[in-house]
Amino acid sequence: MRALVRETELTPGDLVLPLFIRPGKGEKRPIRSMPGHFQYSVDEAAKVARMAAQAGLPAVILFGIPERKDAKATDAYATDGIVQRATRAIKDAVPQLIVIADLCFCEYTDHGHCGIVRNGVIENDPTLALAAKTAISQARAGADIVAPSGMMDGQVASIRRALDRGGYLNTAILAYAAKYSSAFYGPFRDAAESPPRFGDRSTHQMDPANSREALREVQLDLQEGADIVMVKPALPYLDVVSAVKQRFGVPTAAYSVSGEFAMLKAAALNGWMDERKASIEAHLSIKRAGADFMLTYYALELARWLGEPA
Repeated sequence: MRALVRETELTPGDLVLPLFIRPGKGEKRPIRSMPGHFQYSVDEAAKVARMAAQAGLPAVILFGIPERKDAKATDAYATDGIVQRATRAIKDAVPQLIVIADLCFCEYTDHGHCGIVRNGVIENDPTLALAAKTAISQARAGADIVAPSGMMDGQVASIRRALDRGGYLNTAILAYAAKYSSAFYGPFRDAAESPPRFGDRSTHQMDPANSREALREVQLDLQEGADIVMVKPALPYLDVVSAVKQRFGVPTAAYSVSGEFAMLKAAALNGWMDERKASIEAHLSIKRAGADFMLTYYALELARWLGEPA
């Protein structure tokens, strides 16, 4: 009877798997702060993408670790960039799997910031031109969705114009609309090799104290042409997920970030909690708050657990 009247259902179809792509062949490098996760070469990433599809996941999101970094994030928009190559390989291997290309520059710049830096300051408008260029490159490679995550003002509008002019009318935009300046990103920066060389990202990511600001950010991105909006991180900001869904009623995603994964994983490895039950409960809470789907490092494990008897 409990199952009969259950209000919220979590399924593999709600989950998106993040993948970190690095140069090389046959590469599968462990990420120390994220047990069970790896940096994959393109060929290995295609194998994992196939596993994800077989597990019932609808999508993966790709983060690139380029061979070369420079001040202009050249590899982010190169035709043979690491994410572009991975996108083509995954679409060839698993055509039905949705490929989301993360669009940010912190992994590609030699200074580790999310845009063009001049005199120690991130320049918003010059960064927009590169964001548009990168979106075209990713769409041309076969990405179904581009996901701008840099929190630059006007980035969604710039990308939408570029995609439309380039003929990529059906390439969707998943906007990191409410991305907070969070301590929970620590393991990700280890995984993506993207810590800033100086300063931090609080000038363009959101203050954790603010929720009304998140609604303004979401509204702006929707006005600029976003198809899906996202709140990041997820668990510390469930109130924001709920408010966004209630206010706008649009497709809403949440990113259960690396720090959330690391906390649960560490507690489980120490025998302090039941990992399966805790993970399912945590992700149920994200969906219950209003997320239509979630990006999570637990995606493959959850897909397996959800298929097992309770």
